[in-house]
Amino acid sequence: MVKKLISNLLTRKTAKQLIERAKSGSLKKTLDVCDLFTIGIGAVVGTGILTIIGTAIQGGPESLGAGPGIIISMVLAAFACVFSALCYSEIASIIPVSGSVYTYTYATLGEFCAWIVGWVLMLNYVIGNITVSSSWCGYLTQLLKGFSAHLPSFIVNFPLWLRCDIRTIYTISEKYGLDVHTQMPFIFDRIPFAINLPVVFLTIFSTLILIKGIKESTRFASIMVCLNLLTIFSFIAVGAFYIKPQNWIPFAPNGLEGILMGTFIIFFAYIGFDAVSAAAEEAKNPQKDLPIAILGTLSFCTVLYVLVALVLTGIVPINQINATAPIAAALHMINKDFLSGFISTAAVCALASVFLICQLAATRILYAMSRDKFLPRTLRAIHKKHRTPHVMTIIVGLVIIICSLFMDLNISAQLCNYGTFTSLIAICIAVIILRKTEPNLNRPFRVPFVPLFPILGIITCSALVIYSFKQLSTSVLMFFLWIVIGIIIYFGFSYRNLRKK
Repeated sequence: MVKKLISNLLTRKTAKQLIERAKSGSLKKTLDVCDLFTIGIGAVVGTGILTIIGTAIQGGPESLGAGPGIIISMVLAAFACVFSALCYSEIASIIPVSGSVYTYTYATLGEFCAWIVGWVLMLNYVIGNITVSSSWCGYLTQLLKGFSAHLPSFIVNFPLWLRCDIRTIYTISEKYGLDVHTQMPFIFDRIPFAINLPVVFLTIFSTLILIKGIKESTRFASIMVCLNLLTIFSFIAVGAFYIKPQNWIPFAPNGLEGILMGTFIIFFAYIGFDAVSAAAEEAKNPQKDLPIAILGTLSFCTVLYVLVALVLTGIVPINQINATAPIAAALHMINKDFLSGFISTAAVCALASVFLICQLAATRILYAMSRDKFLPRTLRAIHKKHRTPHVMTIIVGLVIIICSLFMDLNISAQLCNYGTFTSLIAICIAVIILRKTEPNLNRPFRVPFVPLFPILGIITCSALVIYSFKQLSTSVLMFFLWIVIGIIIYFGFSYRNLRKK
């Protein structure tokens, strides 16, 4: 009985089986290399560079800041990513189907590991979207304040309980000595209640676009990505003339410890190239286009991030960096209010595109898991007109709305990082195994120096995770709780459902 259980847990699907399953699916192949690159840039260039960079530089409640040394943190984060990005490129070119690293794990490590990796990927996209939506709401609030002379006060300064989560309201009340009972209503005088209305509207808007079709979604994202890049390049071009080299001293106020913690935090800014492989099944020429889009996204974003970090830390002393809207606030400090307002406007649009793409990736991964019978069959229903997984898209939207009630920006970003590191480690392991189990597969793209490069990817990602355990506690506990819930769902439903004929 034990042998049979272990055998079932290690059940694999070959690359051929996965590709044949995808061919029998109903998803439309509409994405070219530009669309895939847009998905990558749209998912990567957003919350990390617009918001999380402030926390990485200054530090947070449970972490030390990197200071101007954030530049080194970014290079280290890119170094940790590059090995996994190469592995993604190889396997995505071999198995161009929906599901990303979940699917690749199924082909190498077996059924149980595939479920756990897929479950953890939800931290990347569903929970990670809480960070995106929190940032989006923060920039929206700043933007509305710029129209205080033209808009009613109840719109410009609407109550905290209509634009923040419960945890954030408690934090703000404690910081400024406010009575929390005056900041939000309590049901039966005991249960706090808050609902982030802007996030609710954003989620509904994103869900409707995704239901209509992925090509329409990428068109919308393309416009937002262009606007986002325009704002960031504008910040670099203008801010470069106001750099004060003395702001870079001390370069690493918390030494190596701060730089390493900054690497873990800023890693959130690199999450996104996985979204490219999540859309593989809808690519026209996945074998050629996926590696180009994945590696191109990582290279482009690394250069962009370093330039932004140099300018930001050169303009503003680290103790004065705004943690929620650092770029817009930096321009305000050098009296570039017009450009600051423009960046706030663009940030609202850009973060909306990041939100859209993360929700897209989440639905495609869950669609693949439902198709493999890990989740109920009804969840993989395809819209008759638009040919999109509309049921799964709506469910993901509802989960985002519910989680936004009680999860704040920092916790969700940290959880998202743990999910990302888990998936990056899994993809490196998958390449090593697939080279041994199916050596004759046609590989349009090959990772050089196997197994050295995948092993380096495993070591760098594992080291950052283990190091973060020393400083973070809340997110670590929630991560392991998430894993336990996933195991319960697997043995409570998925295991038996997979064995039904």
